[in-house]
Amino acid sequence: MITLRIAQENDAESIALHNQAMALETENKTLDWEIVFTGVESVLADPAKGFYLVAVSEGEVLGNLMITYEWSDWRNCNLWWFQSVYLRPEIRKQKVFSQMFAWIKEKAKADGVKELRLYVEKENVNAQLVYKAMGMGESHYLMFDMVVG
Repeated sequence: MITLRIAQENDAESIALHNQAMALETENKTLDWEIVFTGVESVLADPAKGFYLVAVSEGEVLGNLMITYEWSDWRNCNLWWFQSVYLRPEIRKQKVFSQMFAWIKEKAKADGVKELRLYVEKENVNAQLVYKAMGMGESHYLMFDMVVG
């Protein structure tokens, strides 16, 4: 039986391990443990940065996603971004992400959020199909970034 809950401080190690696994799987990147672990702890300690939703079975975190916030002056409201979405391979295709997505959607509505967003690697076709199945559509925006530090 899998249950969903907001992550707690003692979930940091599992979430950081999942983040490392996701980066390796989706981008073939190896993330520095100390940076990732400290980054996860930072979100858990400061709700203004966002929050994690975890999927748990028998006390073990089997999946997680992070929600971060973007303020929209055009809409006068928060938009929520899905980030760090990861499910262990053994629970994929069991509709766990569907449950997590529905949970987030309901919380977003209750909190007055007007839009849910995410970015996904162009090559990650499986994830794109899942997001489309949840009712999300491809945005008309392109994303640009720059490393500055």
